[in-house]
Amino acid sequence: MAASALFRRRNRASLLCFLLALLAHGPALGSAQTPVYACDVAGNPALAGLGFCNGSLSWADRVSDLVGRLTLQEKITFLVNSAGSVARLGIPRYEWWSEALHGVSDVGPGTRFSSNVVPGATSFPQVILTAASFNTTLFQAIGKRWGRTQETPGEDPLLTSKYATAYVRGLQDRDDGDKDRLKVAACCKHYTAYDLDNWKGVDRYHFNAVVTKQDMDDTFQPPFKSCVIDGNVASVMCSYNQVNGTPTCADPNLLAGVIRGEWKLNGYIVSDCDSLDVYFKSQKYTKTPEEAAAKAILAGLDLNCGSFLGDHTEAAVKAGLVDESAINKAISNNFATLMRLGFFDGDPRSQLYGKLGPKDVCTPENQELAREAARQGIVLLKNNAGALPLSPTAIKNLAVIGPNANVTKTMIGNYAGVPCKYTTPLQGLSAVVGTTYVAGCQNVGCGTADVEGATKAAAGADATVLIMGTDLSIEAESLDRTELTLPGQQQQLVAQVASASKGPVILVIMSGGGIDVGFAKDSDKIASIVWVGLPGEAGGGAIADVIFGAHNPGGRLPMSWYPQSYADKIPMTNMNMRPDNGTGYPGRTYRFYTGETVYTFGDGLSYSKVSHELIQSPAKSLSIPLHADHYCRSSECRSVDAAEAGEICGGSSGIMELHLKVQNDGEGMKGSHTVFLFTTPPAVHGSPRKQLVGFEKVWLEAGGEAVVKFNVDVCKDLSVVDELGNRKIALGEHVLHVGDLKHSFTIGI
Repeated sequence: MAASALFRRRNRASLLCFLLALLAHGPALGSAQTPVYACDVAGNPALAGLGFCNGSLSWADRVSDLVGRLTLQEKITFLVNSAGSVARLGIPRYEWWSEALHGVSDVGPGTRFSSNVVPGATSFPQVILTAASFNTTLFQAIGKRWGRTQETPGEDPLLTSKYATAYVRGLQDRDDGDKDRLKVAACCKHYTAYDLDNWKGVDRYHFNAVVTKQDMDDTFQPPFKSCVIDGNVASVMCSYNQVNGTPTCADPNLLAGVIRGEWKLNGYIVSDCDSLDVYFKSQKYTKTPEEAAAKAILAGLDLNCGSFLGDHTEAAVKAGLVDESAINKAISNNFATLMRLGFFDGDPRSQLYGKLGPKDVCTPENQELAREAARQGIVLLKNNAGALPLSPTAIKNLAVIGPNANVTKTMIGNYAGVPCKYTTPLQGLSAVVGTTYVAGCQNVGCGTADVEGATKAAAGADATVLIMGTDLSIEAESLDRTELTLPGQQQQLVAQVASASKGPVILVIMSGGGIDVGFAKDSDKIASIVWVGLPGEAGGGAIADVIFGAHNPGGRLPMSWYPQSYADKIPMTNMNMRPDNGTGYPGRTYRFYTGETVYTFGDGLSYSKVSHELIQSPAKSLSIPLHADHYCRSSECRSVDAAEAGEICGGSSGIMELHLKVQNDGEGMKGSHTVFLFTTPPAVHGSPRKQLVGFEKVWLEAGGEAVVKFNVDVCKDLSVVDELGNRKIALGEHVLHVGDLKHSFTIGI
């Protein structure tokens, strides 16, 4: 379920399956007719005596009452996404599978658009571009609404964690502040180490991700942990792949042990669609389907997207492979979520969101938010001699060239629905100045380029905007990339147009993943490079806003862009994050990668020059109080276990304050600026070369300034994970980075 790209995020917190209880009137208790909504006490007084319909009871008591009234066969129908109905108890059918990755989607059976009721819904930028805004407030605002790089928030665990938390809370938190109830039940997926769809004959249905304990705990797991603990997400979805020899959906350590046990999930664990069938038939993990069903339930799976548990659980019980009590536990978690959604509270029209209707969809405010989200995410990567912004009065004729210049569906990527409306890049630019449009290629594959037409248009224009890149035919679910360069003859087209153009040439890249545009970065004939991700339904307007200066670009890359040599040398099947000097393996992501990049995580320019000044810095040294007989007092230690750091961990003495003055020099435009706080820890335990520990988005008027404050938690932000997965505080020199500023301090004992 979802899409894919070449070297995608090393942690998965991509979102979201969502649930909405849209129900109405039901029949009398005992009727064979299927009710429309549950617990219609007003229309069916006999239901009033059922404990699960009694809103004055606790969730636990209501769930226990319901489970106790069901037969084994009825219980099993609640283990699958298309949950069964129980007419004798006034319970209608329920469909768990709906999608809202970046707006309501029609992928899956739960949501359908109707031309005469709700023909479309706001389609926001794909996750990867929204993440480029580094604006947690925006993440949550959209939430009030993953080949697969496009579906992820990028390569950094902290950014991904903050995106997941904010988006989930935006979806789930109710407007009345009731923390026990849910507006929507969100789902973080795909758990875990799910980084390959279909690459050179290796697919996700057969792939065993071999992951070290260290990489698991400091890269793959943190976003899921934040999603559960900080976001209080209602669900986590396990993935198709195996991790270290065990299918994730059959791993009791990953499911019951970590999600339910360590992180205390308040909700349910669901499989990716047909995952159980995959590990039985494709991975041949068990000999019989009954064993496969039992292993999933015993591992802690509550809900099966698909029919596998519905088909094989009863036989598993009869064979003694799983007890009915385990099924009770699973469906109890599912029912508790439905209780929190109000499914068993009667007529939904009388509930908090019962008056929502078509008038609340595609509102002007939501459509403007989609445009603003795209604006905030767009990244300016190159801007020679201030070529951008273009002047809307000086430009009389703009050449708009490229296979992505007049696209619609490309802008919304995968797991999208039907947008309210589209504004293509051509439409957005044409609304500002006169344009001459040449596609240049029939599609992004660009088997043959219309060089003659494109160069003629560029030669006669005051400026040229080339809109190139990829679409779902290049990077999508079950389609990993093997090439990082522009597809087909796109690069040749760009180069020849740049040579022919009489005015500045702006290269716009529309893509989910990174592109090797080293040729353009180094070219004097290409003045500017802009990455627009997959910018959603209003992407064309947002692109025009940036190019013509109505918006000062403030986006920053959420993932590194690598040269083609990276794809040629690094197999996607190697899950190791850290470099290996013995084999020449360079590692992955900006945190560990030792090779060359085209652009790196956090890169981005604006139309303003912003300076940073350190106005309050932490002390130059910090001592960890250890008891008198601690072994580190008599032996040379390179790190200390965080659990042994005493008051440093959990107390105010472990918090370091960093205050910065951030100033717009006034020569450019007003706009937003992202302040990144990175750390370089001592070189122990294969620690990251550099790691993000915080970021803040600030708005600066031209010539304006702001004070940004970071509270750095020594144990949480500055610790590292050792080879066994233990959290350690590294002893020695630590360096904090903000832009060109550096502050060094020492941690000792």
